[in-house]
Amino acid sequence: MNVASVGFHCPECVATKSQRVVTGPLVFSPVLTTVLVAFNVAIWFASTVQGTNFFVDYALWGPLVADGEWYRIVTSGFLHDGVFHLGFNCFALWIMGKSLEQFLGRPRYAALYFVSLLGGSLGVLLLEPSAVAVGASGGIFGLFGAMAIVQRSVGISIWATGLGPVLALNLFLTFAVSRISVGGHVGGLIAGGVIGLIYVSSKRANTPNSVAVGAAVALGALLVVLSLQLAANPLI
Repeated sequence: MNVASVGFHCPECVATKSQRVVTGPLVFSPVLTTVLVAFNVAIWFASTVQGTNFFVDYALWGPLVADGEWYRIVTSGFLHDGVFHLGFNCFALWIMGKSLEQFLGRPRYAALYFVSLLGGSLGVLLLEPSAVAVGASGGIFGLFGAMAIVQRSVGISIWATGLGPVLALNLFLTFAVSRISVGGHVGGLIAGGVIGLIYVSSKRANTPNSVAVGAAVALGALLVVLSLQLAANPLI
């Protein structure tokens, strides 16, 4: 064997000069995930340190949504009740978001996150219509759901990668801790899982990304309509 700069090369390979240098892709920059994390931190900073009461104006509460403040089903996903709540959500968003942003591409990733956020709001209005809810958990649980679907679609066990245990622990805490919104977490998880199925089916059918994004946006529009209906006519 001949000593090389990296490891050893066999004499036959050296004699035939079959070696070649392969350059890898440029380092991916998770721009959208970074923006989402920074925006959540900025809103918390403005609300907590500067004393701006965003909770009064932008938290999710069914009666005010029914009165026409429909934007609360989105804005509530960027508010957090304390630094621990903010830190946990931003950490989870960063860990999962940067991987999915690279794998899915920014348009599909953006659609996944915001539709999951809407799914979380719908879950709150369905299961906890009188509760005041805040947090990015709906969007984050949507990332959980989509990642689980994507991993299984390529034959990877979510238990082998660690996603399964983490998701199971978070679901346990969702039902065990009283202040955590069950509707927000489960709603986001289901919405993200559905978007994951849409993306996987689109890839298998070899359809353009625009079709998959369009389907996700259509689902998001449906979730908005259902949320407004539930806010005006709660089931519980």
